[in-house]
Amino acid sequence: MTCNSAPVNLADALRAATARLASTSETPRLDAELLMGRVLGIGRQALLLASPDTEAPSAFETLLARREAGEPVAYLVGRRGFWTIDLEVGPGALIPRPDSETLIEAALDHFGAAGPAEILDLGCGPGTLLLAALDQWPAARGIGIDASEAALAYARRNAERLGLADRCELRIGDWSEGIDARYDLVLCNPPYVEAEAELGPGVREWEPHSALFAGADGLTEYRRLAPSLPRLLAPGGIACVEVGAGQDEAVMALFEAAGLRASRRRDLAGRYRCVILTT
Repeated sequence: MTCNSAPVNLADALRAATARLASTSETPRLDAELLMGRVLGIGRQALLLASPDTEAPSAFETLLARREAGEPVAYLVGRRGFWTIDLEVGPGALIPRPDSETLIEAALDHFGAAGPAEILDLGCGPGTLLLAALDQWPAARGIGIDASEAALAYARRNAERLGLADRCELRIGDWSEGIDARYDLVLCNPPYVEAEAELGPGVREWEPHSALFAGADGLTEYRRLAPSLPRLLAPGGIACVEVGAGQDEAVMALFEAAGLRASRRRDLAGRYRCVILTT
């Protein structure tokens, strides 16, 4: 990377990039480090150990400009960590978020080390919840359903790369339509964002709307899911369903009206993020 034809070292390039991203990102320094690591082909930890006098590659400017324009850093680096796994993500796939790990934590509390035998992930996206659960419990098998072929393409590549493809089936579908088996664990992170909600920078512009928005109140897909969920749960099984901040009571009421018992779990920020359902 050069400025007026003079080489720029890593320390100066990261300092300048952090300043440029300050108005775009809540984590400008982290973003700059992740982008630099992507260009150098090394992880963030290796980057932090690199000599600050190393010359910054010119390709860094291209990624930096794209991030400055709002493109999600996960799309730019092509990966996002979730639970114990790293997932390939990109346009057409909802970016995994730490909030969703609350569902895996709830399932782990319920099943312990033994784990569930059969898992169903409704709206699996790039495989986020299903593959994390299969990695957590090596004896489990699962099915992931999504309405997006683009998202399923990421899920299939992630399953292959993680060595989990032989334990899961990934297929196109509309929630539970056509599914008549029962599962020990049902995972679901449905669209739940209100149509006019304020979102973080780049979310509405870049991430798939079909995985985000669910009508004026954000509850449209919960209403569709509630009637079918009781028949999907095996005896002793649970469903862990993600909810948006402040939606927990409304979502619990919808599933209780369908005959399920509902409880809830907070995420690390103290917000109710997971509704836990049993028969």
